[in-house]
Amino acid sequence: MEREAVEKIKGARDRMGVELAKVIVGQDDVIEHLFIAVLAGGHCLLTGAPGLVKTLLVHSLSQLFDLSFCRIQFTPDLMPADITGTEILEEVDGRRKMVFVKGPIFANMILADEINRTPPKTQAALLEAMQEHQVTAVGVTHPLKEPFYVFATRNPIEMEGTYPLSEAQLDRFMFNVFVDYLSEEHEVAVVSQTTARAPEAIQPVFSGEDLLAFRDVVRKVPIAQDVVRYAVRIAAASRPGPDNTLGFVNDWVTWGAGLRASQYMVLGAKARALLLGRSHVNYDDIRAMAYPVLRHRILINYRAEAEGATVEQLIGRLLDSVREGQ
Repeated sequence: MEREAVEKIKGARDRMGVELAKVIVGQDDVIEHLFIAVLAGGHCLLTGAPGLVKTLLVHSLSQLFDLSFCRIQFTPDLMPADITGTEILEEVDGRRKMVFVKGPIFANMILADEINRTPPKTQAALLEAMQEHQVTAVGVTHPLKEPFYVFATRNPIEMEGTYPLSEAQLDRFMFNVFVDYLSEEHEVAVVSQTTARAPEAIQPVFSGEDLLAFRDVVRKVPIAQDVVRYAVRIAAASRPGPDNTLGFVNDWVTWGAGLRASQYMVLGAKARALLLGRSHVNYDDIRAMAYPVLRHRILINYRAEAEGATVEQLIGRLLDSVREGQ
């Protein structure tokens, strides 16, 4: 791989960080995961309490790459056609005909705000768009703009009036990024900054065409077969049932990670390596991707909950149990 491409992406991280610092304070891990998802071409689920700049962060990302942005507020009465679009009757040249009016999903970056507040029927309207980057309406397929991303937010606190996302829907998201509260120093900085002056405008660093080129570079990053096998074994170790399954997995897990987990760990590891200025992937890259990739793909059971076990703890034990180069 050309060193020039590696340096360009590494420099992109520094420039994007400078621009984001105009409106975002702290949340370094969250920002890194979002950068990785964007470079890898994956969709992202952001889980966190209200008021933790999730919406602002996604909007700022779209500005960094000069992408069209659309925020969709998911509510119980939202219908699939409100997202994808619908046909209306129009008069053209003295004749009436049905014309497809595109919905808000026809943008480069979609923010599905509080996605778990709308029924499964409407949530499912995103499935085809996220997987095939297209929308089918009345038997006609409409391609979406490229690059295309879905960033969805989810509030883990309020469960009343919410609808859990199906496993098929969750699996379409490359990462589940947990957005936590800021440290005291960062919170002081935010309060001081936002109450003293209006926020600075974020200047685009790259275009959508640049982003598509970066995504091609990410896929060309070399990775040793042993490192790929390590990612596959981590995902496979999360699945209960087989005779050689780890004991705590059989005790705690109802459903483990599928094939997309291995793919996204490897793809994310490639993007992370480039952001850190390396032209190859190592085991640390895979381990760093394990948490955001696996935390929404492993379903723990009632026994785990009764024992106070969490998905985060389970992933940590998986990483401790699966050795490198096995």
